[in-house]
Amino acid sequence: MTHFRLTLAQDNPVLGDLDGNAAKARAAWEAGRAAGAHMVCLTEMFITGYQTQDLILKPAFVAAALARIEALARDCASGPALGIGGPAVKEGKLYNAFHILQGGAVTSVLKHELPNTGVFDEKRIFTPADISGPVVVGPVRLGVPICEDAWHADVAETLAETGAEILFVPNGSPYHRGKIDVRMGLMVSRVVETGLPLVYLNMVGGQDDQVFDGASFVLNPGGELVASLPQFQPALTHVDFDLGAEGWRARPQALALWPSEHEADYQAMVLSLKDYCRKTGFAKVLLGLSGGVDSALVAAIAADALGPEAVHCVMLPSRFTSQHSLEDASAVARALGTRLDTVAITGPQEAVGEALAPLFAGTEPGITEENIQSRLRGVLLMALSNKTGAMLLTTGNKSEMAVGYCTIYGDMNGGYNPLKDLYKTRVFDACRWRNQNHRDWMAGPAGVVIPPRVIEKPPSAELRENQKDEDSLPPYPILDAILEGLVENELSVAEIVAQGHDEATVKRIEHLLYISEYKRFQSAPGTKLTKKAFWADRRYPIANRWRDR
Repeated sequence: MTHFRLTLAQDNPVLGDLDGNAAKARAAWEAGRAAGAHMVCLTEMFITGYQTQDLILKPAFVAAALARIEALARDCASGPALGIGGPAVKEGKLYNAFHILQGGAVTSVLKHELPNTGVFDEKRIFTPADISGPVVVGPVRLGVPICEDAWHADVAETLAETGAEILFVPNGSPYHRGKIDVRMGLMVSRVVETGLPLVYLNMVGGQDDQVFDGASFVLNPGGELVASLPQFQPALTHVDFDLGAEGWRARPQALALWPSEHEADYQAMVLSLKDYCRKTGFAKVLLGLSGGVDSALVAAIAADALGPEAVHCVMLPSRFTSQHSLEDASAVARALGTRLDTVAITGPQEAVGEALAPLFAGTEPGITEENIQSRLRGVLLMALSNKTGAMLLTTGNKSEMAVGYCTIYGDMNGGYNPLKDLYKTRVFDACRWRNQNHRDWMAGPAGVVIPPRVIEKPPSAELRENQKDEDSLPPYPILDAILEGLVENELSVAEIVAQGHDEATVKRIEHLLYISEYKRFQSAPGTKLTKKAFWADRRYPIANRWRDR
């Protein structure tokens, strides 16, 4: 036989929904069978969802997952082979495996290289296996380096040396900015080193803070891109391979266009929020709409993720809230088509002030009184969340989270934060991008949904008269440049100063970064967009006296 058809299912499993994930696998298999495929493939750990974290250490969960694999093997015994990721247990040890189901039998390829950087901690969960040899599927000897295996030349080279004719790479690879270029560069290297065609199949969908972005592709020897699937969207395609004098080659097909950096970030935030709500059971969300740029962007993301009818915005003015802010919040809600209610906090603020007056006697008003306002807003929003069942969204950006310019138990209240890994300067960029673009994956309206005045006015928390963010922080372009150095690149104070920044300012920002760790430890999860997202990517101690001097 000189022809091999492979069906690729780039799909969105739900972690822990074993029956639902098995049903998705069956549906993909049926589509492949109808198309005359020899094999249908899904992604790494698809039967369980990914990443399982310590859930996979529960024997009952592993047993249930393996039972679904065995049931799929029986149900799909007549027709194309089915490849699906899941756990495996051999001699009492737990492995990350890719199971190939053929004729009722199961052949399991075990992962060799276990990632233990960034969001991955597989070495404490799984056992590393020896490199597996190729598996015969129809007319092809298929080599299966599982995700991280393909990042290491020795695995692919061993597979080629032991007879593999096509490399198939099942992945659970989460998004970060620039990740497609990294993947493509590495996979081209594997193709050049082995001389074999390569299929890279990646999961899609949000899981807690991570977004698996799909963007699967097929390379022919020499590194020619002959097939690509959309980023951030489920897709199913059939790839035809032909055997010639120089080995197997995939037939070129129409290529999906991958979005620009700004669009990819925005789509990642939309998908992560949509899936976080869908997979945790929330149909509606709630947020405080202040008239500022951060809450306006979160409202737009929420409307695009869930539809405007599922988004409840609340304006909570104090005596320091400007008329402009009231007007801007109303304009954002009106443009998006979301509900907007106003609940003044003046009365509650006065009541708290009266209650604390005897204890605060002889002190000057300051940040304590400012934080009371934020915490009152948090109390009221959480009450609305509890009463209505809508999940409260937090709206702080990465710049604020980095330096602690946020109030714990106040504006940090909530269940999810789409902007958690987006610096303030990129918040402005995202607003401008959304105003200029609309896509079919957006549930919100087209057009200008964030009025220009919201983007252009000086940022302010409006917790005291004439307050501006720059009263407490450097201008955001300077702040973000310093934070990029400290957080993203782990640069020293001296290296950042050498870039042209004031030494005292850099030291102050470094100090704020370290003393705010306790706030981030208690913050809501949020969309991972960079290689240094707070939480799993960047893990720092809370009690820490070291400073770079």
